[in-house]
Amino acid sequence: AVYANEPAIAQTFVEQSGDDFEFEIVDSKEQGQQQLADKDADALLVITASGDTLQGELLSESSMGQALELTIQQLLTGLQSSYRASELGLTAEQVAVLSEVAPLDRQKVSFDENGEMTHGEDNTAMQSLVSMIATIILFFFIITYAQIIAQEIASEKGTRIMEVILSSTRAQTHYYAKLTGVIMVAATQLVAYVAIFGGSYFWIKDNPMVKDLLANFSTDGIFGPFLVFAIVFVFLGILIYSVLSALCGSLVNKAEDTAKAIIPVTYLSLGGYMLGIVLGGMDPHNVVLRVTSYIPFLSSYIMPVRLANDTVGIGGALISVGILAVTTIVLMLVSAKMYKSNVLIYNDNGILATLKQSLVLMKNEK
Repeated sequence: AVYANEPAIAQTFVEQSGDDFEFEIVDSKEQGQQQLADKDADALLVITASGDTLQGELLSESSMGQALELTIQQLLTGLQSSYRASELGLTAEQVAVLSEVAPLDRQKVSFDENGEMTHGEDNTAMQSLVSMIATIILFFFIITYAQIIAQEIASEKGTRIMEVILSSTRAQTHYYAKLTGVIMVAATQLVAYVAIFGGSYFWIKDNPMVKDLLANFSTDGIFGPFLVFAIVFVFLGILIYSVLSALCGSLVNKAEDTAKAIIPVTYLSLGGYMLGIVLGGMDPHNVVLRVTSYIPFLSSYIMPVRLANDTVGIGGALISVGILAVTTIVLMLVSAKMYKSNVLIYNDNGILATLKQSLVLMKNEK
């Protein structure tokens, strides 16, 4: 329901009714409040015109959503502008000229060795899309395969078969074999996705809509170093989270406890995902992104976003890859060393108690 102290204003809102919302004029504010109380109206919009100023008040028992509130705000602003234009004696054409949006042409530039500025193609939009897809794929793989690898290890430990297995092979060999098997499954799925994408591209590349879209971008900017780094970060991200998942899975006694065991993996992955998707899209120059793009576990999500927005160079990306790769190798060696102790410890006092007992056992074996 809508009430205005000037009927023409209320009528303007009625004319703007659409499929998602409908405005109905009431004769008084009290009548609108009664309809609201009787559930005959979802909300009551009260508009007060005072000179060239419009004041709107939206009354409702629950939120009407940002879309409707933004629509009402825009309508009020437009009406208020019309009133003020009339007061100033401006014609509709003059108001349109005043309201015309100033153009902003974004150009990507670079500087050569002589300091001369050159204009280049801006592939930021397409690269950002690719980085977001890579981020989503990484998060999906981590959440899926972290559970699988942790459950595989916990299942064997729960059946007490590890004593038999470790009597015939080294613990590290069994650990690497288990880890490699799951990673190969993930790699196979990833290759299948790439093959499907490649086949789809050659199938739809002649589509007029796709041609128009790709005409604005350079394939060199997309399929160059940026894509290579994106793939490397996704692979290393899957690897380091798989190693951490295997370590967490070896700390529980039963497969049913793996959901609790991989909580650190889930939270770390979710944190990186949210930073990459939300903060990366809103403010790619943010200091938080600059710092976390060099922190292992998070850099797999953050650095591709920074590369897509050209806020970091190849040198910075190489440093981040190096830190991530070294951390992955160190974590793999440490977790492989702890694996023998972890899988032979059956402690019902929780993961931390098992980890503490495992560290004591490792220390005594030296």
